[in-house]
Parts: sequence; structure tokens; C-alpha cells
Amino acid sequence: MLCTAQLARAPAQCRHGTCAHARVERTNAKRRTHSGCKRAIRAHAAASPLPIIILPGLGNNAADYDRLKDALRARSEGGESAVVTVADVKRYDWLRNAAGLTDVNYWRGTLCPRPTVDWYLNYIDDAVEQSLLASGADEVVLLAHSAGGWLGRVWMHASHENATRVRKFCSLGSPHRPPPTDGDSLVIDQTRGILTWVEREMPGAHHDDVEYVTVAGTYLEGLAPSVEKVTGGTSELAQVMAGVGYMQVCGKADVPGDGITPVETAHLPGERVKRVTVEGAYHTPLGADGESRKWYGDEPHLSAWIDDVLI
Repeated sequence: MLCTAQLARAPAQCRHGTCAHARVERTNAKRRTHSGCKRAIRAHAAASPLPIIILPGLGNNAADYDRLKDALRARSEGGESAVVTVADVKRYDWLRNAAGLTDVNYWRGTLCPRPTVDWYLNYIDDAVEQSLLASGADEVVLLAHSAGGWLGRVWMHASHENATRVRKFCSLGSPHRPPPTDGDSLVIDQTRGILTWVEREMPGAHHDDVEYVTVAGTYLEGLAPSVEKVTGGTSELAQVMAGVGYMQVCGKADVPGDGITPVETAHLPGERVKRVTVEGAYHTPLGADGESRKWYGDEPHLSAWIDDVLI
């Protein structure tokens, strides 16, 4: 949980369309690079692969991505393995989000991400610093899974320096779009307004110098619930359960998705976004068996998007 002192220092509401938050103090000196300088750095960059930061999804911890980390290292081109770092999230860390319950905006459904998720942003800070030091590079690739997608976007938006340190942002099954606000009582925004804030403050491929790739999966087609479908067998019941989840994310049940995130929600809009939809990809390494239920990090799904991450 965020400590009482941190919460006391943090303003409790959003003002003028921006998110009030507790300042995250960093000990290292901040470097600010303008777009022109950044392009020059890229033009003269060494051939070594850029370091990759894996951002865990909701309920996951760093160890869940060990196999993916090894696969990324093994597939690096040029004879040199990429530095791959997983943000050091522990499973119990997710309980820290309960700090948002103290904000009246949580109950109104207008919650801003900060300071509630500052604990996660600090993990990204640490992973980026560690990767840049280990690789000698000036930029990183953010590989974000599930909720790590919008959390990574919040981190890039938190400061100019953060955005200039990212060459490419790639998300796996991340819910990027807020649920519809048409008054349907069956749809409850599980982020309590955070995704609406993200959509408003940093829509689409928001940062001009960052390359965006969004990856979605079609593990399971959702079904709207009905008595016939619920009693129709194991297969249809699984589709109904997925459909109920999809409804909370995009407002529709009869859509394809990875079992958690519908395809249409996993893709950012805009011409500068490369969208990859992987046939049969399951949402998470938790519950994946590598056979009938393969997640994005398992072959053959991995090969569908890995070349978009290795630079």
C-alpha cells in the first residue's frame, strides 16, 4: 500500500484535465533530449539490440515472464543478446491499488491514475535505469502485457524525459480503450475512470517519436449469456464467461478476444499504430499450458510479433 505520508503529500483530485499526483523523486540526474537530437542519436546508434523492458499485467509478477525473457534473448539478431529486464512487480504489489479507494473520484468513476499507480511507475523507472546502465543504450523498448499497456502509456506521459527514452512501445492484450459510457448498467468500468483519463490525455500514438505496436489475440469468441448457452456444454459456457468479461471492457459480448481483452480494445487507433492480431493467442501466462492454451509468449504466437520488438 502507499504509505500515509505519500498519500498526504498527494493532491486528491484532477484539475484542468491533468492528473494531480505525488511527485516521484528520482536520484539520478534527468536528461532531456529534443526530437531532432533523438533522431541524430538513432542515426548514429550502434548495432547492438535495444534493451527491452517487460511490464507485467494485472495480477502477474516478474517471474511469470521468465520464459518470455529467455525467448527474447535467444532470438536477438546480430549475435548479441538483448538486455531484457522485467519490472520487478510482486503479486502482492497489486493490492496497493486499494489506495484509490480513499479518493472520492474512485466512487464517481472519474479516477486518475496517479498517485494510485505511482508504485508501478517507480518499478518502470528502476527497470529503465537498470537497462540503460547495463546496455549503454539511450533508449528502450517497452513490451507491456495487459494492464502494463496503459500503465506504460501513463509512465511515458508522466515526463518529457520518459517519452524520449522510449523507441518503441508494444502491448500484448492490453485494454487501451475505455468502456462505453452509454448508461448500460451492465457495464462497469473496472479502472474506475483511469482508461477514460488515458484516452483523453494521450489518445492513440500520442508520442511522435515512439513507434507503437499493439498485439491482440483471438483465443475465444464471446457469447451473450442466455439459459440455452449456459446449459449448452463446457465450450459454450466458456464463451459466455468470456463474453461477460468482454462486455465490461468494450460493452459487447459477441466479439473475439484473448479470453480477457477483446480485439477491438487491444488495438490503439491511428495511422501510426501497427496492429497485429494473433489467431488463437490466449491472454496470460497464468493458466497457459503451452498446448491447447498458448499465450502470446508461446510459439507459434511469439513469432507473429517478436520481430516488431527486437530492434
